[in-house]
Amino acid sequence: MIKRWPKAAIAAGYRHSVGLKTDGMVVAAGDNKYGQCDMSGWCDMTAVAAGSAHIGSSHTVGLKSDGTVAAIGWNKYGQCEVNDWRDIAAIAAGWRRTVGIRMDGTAVAAGRNNEGQCNVDEWRDIVAVSAGDWHTVGLKSDGTMTNAGNNRYGQGNVNDWRDIVEVAAGYLHTAGLKSDGTMVAVGLNKDNQCEVNGWRNIVAIAAGSNHTVGLKSDGTAVAIGRNTEGQCEVSGWRNIVAISAGSAHTLCLKSNGTVVAAGRNTEGQCEVSGWSGIQAAGN
Repeated sequence: MIKRWPKAAIAAGYRHSVGLKTDGMVVAAGDNKYGQCDMSGWCDMTAVAAGSAHIGSSHTVGLKSDGTVAAIGWNKYGQCEVNDWRDIAAIAAGWRRTVGIRMDGTAVAAGRNNEGQCNVDEWRDIVAVSAGDWHTVGLKSDGTMTNAGNNRYGQGNVNDWRDIVEVAAGYLHTAGLKSDGTMVAVGLNKDNQCEVNGWRNIVAIAAGSNHTVGLKSDGTAVAIGRNTEGQCEVSGWRNIVAISAGSAHTLCLKSNGTVVAAGRNTEGQCEVSGWSGIQAAGN
């Protein structure tokens, strides 16, 4: 079943992590150079997103229960200028931009558009969206895909995909989850981040800059791709209900509302062991 308007409770950004608590408040850890972790005043949130990137800085986005959006952090390209958005059902954050899905299935984007990655105004029947560094992918209600932006490595070659229920865009690759629990992936494969054809029983996916993560139906996780920071060391995780992948770290939400992290921790982005009461992922 397609996850219509998915609402993430955890988000791994470039070098920070964000969690949405059951009371609608938001917690964060990691790099705060541009204030991307300063969400202490946020409340009544239903979803969070964090701008991931292969380099640079980041921002954080929150979806409120009234369909409006808040954003904080690096705003050089106007990626945080979302205060006038209305009737938003889901959000995504990429490098230097923010994307939203409206209740009517149309899309809106703000931020850098040099590669056309914000050209989503003509999209229709969108139920989920993911933003990579230079490309944006949208999942339609019929299980097909659309894309915008840079396609230098074939990361936008998703138009022939069918029976897709979830999508994830990384730096230069795109992963899709099919209704039968298998996966497809296209784009740059230098670190084997697209080698997911053998995966089975997958119920959720995430794409980092150069790695891909899958949540299995038994609550365990698998990962493949660049592992220089240990971001793919997830095989010991259990009782997982949600996953998120950042530039070089991976987050998981456990069924008891706690969060586990693996990967780069130079900026403290993996220091989430004290978090509790994080919302279960939902639609």
